[in-house]
Amino acid sequence: MLSVIIIAKNEAANIQRCLESVKWADEIIVLDSGSTDQTVEIAKKYTDNIYLTDWQGYGVQKQRALSVATGDWVLNLDADESVSEGLKFAIQQAMDLNEADAYRIPIYMNFYGKPMRYSSSPKRHIRLFKREGARYSDDIVHEKVVLPPEAKVEKLKQSILHHSYQDLSHAIAKMNRYSSYTARSRRKEGKPPSFISILFSAGWMFFRCLILQRGFLDGKEGYILAVLNAEGSFYRGVKQLYPDRRISDLPDTKEIKKEENG
Repeated sequence: MLSVIIIAKNEAANIQRCLESVKWADEIIVLDSGSTDQTVEIAKKYTDNIYLTDWQGYGVQKQRALSVATGDWVLNLDADESVSEGLKFAIQQAMDLNEADAYRIPIYMNFYGKPMRYSSSPKRHIRLFKREGARYSDDIVHEKVVLPPEAKVEKLKQSILHHSYQDLSHAIAKMNRYSSYTARSRRKEGKPPSFISILFSAGWMFFRCLILQRGFLDGKEGYILAVLNAEGSFYRGVKQLYPDRRISDLPDTKEIKKEENG
């Protein structure tokens, strides 16, 4: 049995595509943290398992979603991602063969309708895993699946498609939000970086995305993404030196509440 877990907030522009791509799953769980658009209403068309809660950071939210899942296997998706028919088949085959406890799945970015084959440098994260013994770290951002020590991890070739940015304004807003979360987490870990190291990191990010990852092969979109990634690196560093006052402390943890579908 497969449970798909999705955390969301104001994802009306994306969530139907995501849910449509996994409607074949045995169980779909949507954890909403205060949407003011049609996210919840759209989700109700696909599942009764909708939970409402406050926002505690990505790790806590995904652990909350995982805690109400009942499937033997869990597929973690973001609301702006989708699963192809090829990946659907690969997931079903992996569960049937049962040769591993978790699978890393490559993620390709889709930018203005164009798949980025190089710029997104398909990152492989653990997205499919056996539920028993698994949990999420409580990181505000860049959360990780924590598996039992003896867990066997393999890779799937088929990819998740990430429709990350609706447009450039959305890309900049998202970069700003993520950089604030990351900067706050890193400030808690220790001494902030020097300004010189921040400049170097931003330059290195641009070089890595455009040259080492061959982002230039994606055309002008590859250059745009390289610049955005470099900007993100720069802001993550600078916000450790000059904290973003708008990012306040996270609210007290509340119980999750199941939404009535009616």
